[in-house]
Amino acid sequence: MELRVLVRSLNAHRFVSTTEAHDLGKVESHVPSLNLHSFSNCGQGDETMALPLEVVLANNLWVIICGLLVFIMTVSVGFLEVGELGADMDISLLKTMLITGSAIFFMAFVGFNTAFAPTINGIIGNPVYNGFFLGGFSSDANQLLTGAWWATTGQGLTTGTYFLFETAFASVTLALVGVVVLRKMKLQAFFAYSIVYFVLIWNLPAAWIWNPQGWLARIGMADFAGGLVVHGAAGAAGLGIVLQIWREEQKRGRIESVQVPYKLNSGWLTLSILLLWIGWFGFNPGSVLAFNNSAMTVVLTTFLAAASSFLSIMYFRYRMIKKMPDLIYATNGVLMGLIIITPLAGFVSPGSAVILGLIGGPLFLVGERWFSRFKWFSDPVGLFPGHLLGGLFGVAMIAFFSQRTFAIASGNPVTPGNSPIPDGLLFGGGSAALQQLGIEALGIGAVMATVFILSYVSVRIISKAMHGILNREEL
Repeated sequence: MELRVLVRSLNAHRFVSTTEAHDLGKVESHVPSLNLHSFSNCGQGDETMALPLEVVLANNLWVIICGLLVFIMTVSVGFLEVGELGADMDISLLKTMLITGSAIFFMAFVGFNTAFAPTINGIIGNPVYNGFFLGGFSSDANQLLTGAWWATTGQGLTTGTYFLFETAFASVTLALVGVVVLRKMKLQAFFAYSIVYFVLIWNLPAAWIWNPQGWLARIGMADFAGGLVVHGAAGAAGLGIVLQIWREEQKRGRIESVQVPYKLNSGWLTLSILLLWIGWFGFNPGSVLAFNNSAMTVVLTTFLAAASSFLSIMYFRYRMIKKMPDLIYATNGVLMGLIIITPLAGFVSPGSAVILGLIGGPLFLVGERWFSRFKWFSDPVGLFPGHLLGGLFGVAMIAFFSQRTFAIASGNPVTPGNSPIPDGLLFGGGSAALQQLGIEALGIGAVMATVFILSYVSVRIISKAMHGILNREEL
């Protein structure tokens, strides 16, 4: 009978067979010099058994590298703004640097705890679990020097590794929110908003879905790398900000929001999509939290979806305008494929990734046309037709395209006593897949409503404190 080792995953548990352990063992021969004693206590306990020491070290190296790639994405979003809106938008680069610094500081202060510490009634992580600033001055803070973070003992990830990785996700999420800020919002107001964002707004969806004790995780909600936690929630937070901006513009007598035009800069735009595509190598494959065959499969699904969406949008746009589409549509095509595949990159086959990518092209074009009808906000970079629509669509597709074998191998979230997410409707999942669709829909509704309300209330309070959030010299 095949020996199986019970391993704790990102959200709960997964099984790793001896076959997979043998594959992982091949990594050992490539990292013999990484035999450090600081990981010797990883995975001890009644529920888990430690993986071989070198494999744990390989996991940490893999996740650290992936986290650094995700951090690059934050500033790359600033490059994207400059590429689409003109070189005079250098404020975009300052904004993304501010986001990165704020993310590291405030996530270390308390945000990492509120998202990933053991939760209080499944709602929010215990803010004092690991102390402030990851243990402050203590020399024996939880898993800082020895052992693994409580939710990742199977992969043997230290507190520092897991903090870096998840903080990078929080950082790039606010960068996505910030694309609708443009030059309209005072930078000091946006900084104040970032404090609330990294302590509470980003953290609640993460605590609900990516924390094994979160209430949505416990009922079976799945979001592999952030279709909802990152992209959908970014759209909801952005809606809260643009609503306040519109209220203040109306007070100034405007009947339409100031529309920011495209000023394409091909060099910046090409650089941005190149860095974002590379960054997604860390974003999705890194979310396996282990260096194994599944991580490499996620590389394939991620890149295939991006390439398929690029070809799809170029074809459909060509049919619309009867000439070769410009660089901005090529960029949005790649991004749409990356966004759609994010919530299910570890749950689907390469073939499904291609189909999802092909859907991405026309989906973006339809979304762009629909959102452009609204004149009370300006969204030239495409937060709403890209990240909001694409992220939510990808989450919904979990119930259609998931294949249980891929999901288990990638560390699919499974709560104790429950089964892994089922095969999708297109793969014979039947009533179980329909139930999964209902769970995903519930999660979408809860997260979108909560993030929108918190975002809007936050900017309203900041507006009152700062006598408005609009940047007067720009409007």
